[in-house]
Amino acid sequence: MNHLVAVVGIVFVGLSPIWVALAEVSPATAAFFRSIYALPALTLIWFFAGRGDERSARARMLALASGFLLALDLTMWHQSIAYIGAGLSTILANTQVVFVATLAWLFHGEQPTRAAFQIIPVILIGAVCISGLGQDSAYGVAPVAGTVLGVTSGLLYALFLLTFRASNRMLARPAGPLLDATIGASVATLAVGQLDPGFSLELSWPSHGYLLALALGSQVAGWLMITYALPRLAALETSILMLVQPMVSLIVAALLLSERVSWLQGLGIFLVVGGVAWISVKGATKQAKGEQEWGSDNTISRPRASSSSV
Repeated sequence: MNHLVAVVGIVFVGLSPIWVALAEVSPATAAFFRSIYALPALTLIWFFAGRGDERSARARMLALASGFLLALDLTMWHQSIAYIGAGLSTILANTQVVFVATLAWLFHGEQPTRAAFQIIPVILIGAVCISGLGQDSAYGVAPVAGTVLGVTSGLLYALFLLTFRASNRMLARPAGPLLDATIGASVATLAVGQLDPGFSLELSWPSHGYLLALALGSQVAGWLMITYALPRLAALETSILMLVQPMVSLIVAALLLSERVSWLQGLGIFLVVGGVAWISVKGATKQAKGEQEWGSDNTISRPRASSSSV
């Protein structure tokens, strides 16, 4: 049952760039309504299932701060979707494993594994290939700009993950930290929206139907399922299952949005996904001796090479 819950949640999250593309609204607009539409549902879930939340004020502030980072990440990522498509932008966002490993090394003393040193250059080469290198056959209205924004969103997502993880070291029920982060994202996206010339609070159909699906399907149901199921699965299973998400985005984008990539971009997909898979299985960092490892699903796991999957 845990495997089924995890897969359904991952598929829901994998559909998020599809909803963004179909909504056809500005990046900040999509990010804002993704958060705002999720708030009532998360509040109800927290009220009925998250009572007894004893996190400290510092932990709550960290969760809010992680929401600010998430807002920047989503805005960058949504613009990347507009430039290079739902499938490729999601593949690029998964470069976050490179940044998680690097930041964990710089700020937490987690030594990168040999696999990380070997594979990270391969992932970066894959990202360059996804840009199309100026090929006329490259998919996207601005593939180079889309690649830069996609990789930047990976960096911001890594910062979000590390901050969100730090906000929930006591392993509180997921609804509380996720609610705080979503509140922070709502406030931040409203501010960022003032810099987006296309930002609009106007309600229109079917755009807001897709945004509701994005908020309730991906932001709420998808991530709550993932947060529930992944800590109950083996670390290797978690790493492999999370790779389903970018592949769902890529396949559905090809079928539903007719996104067709060039051969060079296809090579880039292979290098990035293959590299992320290898690091996920082998681990990106090693904990200092005697310390507990924090998994990317915000749970404490047995000491081992860290999997930096989302």
